[in-house]
Amino acid sequence: MLGRLDPKTGQFEEYKLKTPHSGPHGITEDSAGNIWFTGNNAGLIGKLDPKTGAVTEYPMPDPKVRDPHTLTFDQTGVLWFTAQQGNRVGRLDPKSGEIKLVQPPTENSRPYGIQVNPAGIPYFVEFGTNKIGSIDPRTLQIREFTLRDPGARPRRLAISGDHIVWYTDFVRGYLGRLDPATGEVKEWQSPSGPRSEPYGIVVTKGALWYSESNTKPNTIVRFDPNTEKFQTWSIPGGGYIVRNMAVTRDGNPVMANSLVNEVGLIEIGE
Repeated sequence: MLGRLDPKTGQFEEYKLKTPHSGPHGITEDSAGNIWFTGNNAGLIGKLDPKTGAVTEYPMPDPKVRDPHTLTFDQTGVLWFTAQQGNRVGRLDPKSGEIKLVQPPTENSRPYGIQVNPAGIPYFVEFGTNKIGSIDPRTLQIREFTLRDPGARPRRLAISGDHIVWYTDFVRGYLGRLDPATGEVKEWQSPSGPRSEPYGIVVTKGALWYSESNTKPNTIVRFDPNTEKFQTWSIPGGGYIVRNMAVTRDGNPVMANSLVNEVGLIEIGE
């Protein structure tokens, strides 16, 4: 199922999907209000029309790519997605339904989080290695950026308005910064240390917001890129693995609190 939450009332609504146990994982919205999701267990991309409840499915053209993972739209309305175990990055044209899949140069790189920068270029993290990739939206050529530490394992990313790529190094407990123009990498130890397992991340209102998923309770961390200072808050419900985050139209971060059956909203004061 997919779920809809009205934060003003706290009321939930659920939408049953077409394929049983398709494993909806990543989720995003297009400009018309349709909800797109990855069927992580069924090798498909799905589209839900919340007005009618109708679901359209787009199966992967390669049966080896069984696990579409994270997805995002670019500025032209084209959908980009990753497949972690399938080791692919994909492009879906909603107008034609055509899907194209590209394999990164690094074997078993495990493409995970993906975002599009202000120039329309998709960037993705390679959780199986110490690299971040970009893909040319026209030629589908992939470029890889090697991070400084061989043990780095980036899991999620966020891109600021200045085209800087920020990422959470899940294994080493760092927040990282990649400047694609120069290849320069800078990193900061997350406040809770090397075992903090930073995970979901967004950039909003001039700061980075991300979760530490191995603290008890889990924490939400704010990082100011201008002062390079951290602030930390405990998640009231415990949190227990915030795998992904998003931003509301008001600029407030939203959390998927996976193991406590909750959705979290961070209200940022003026």
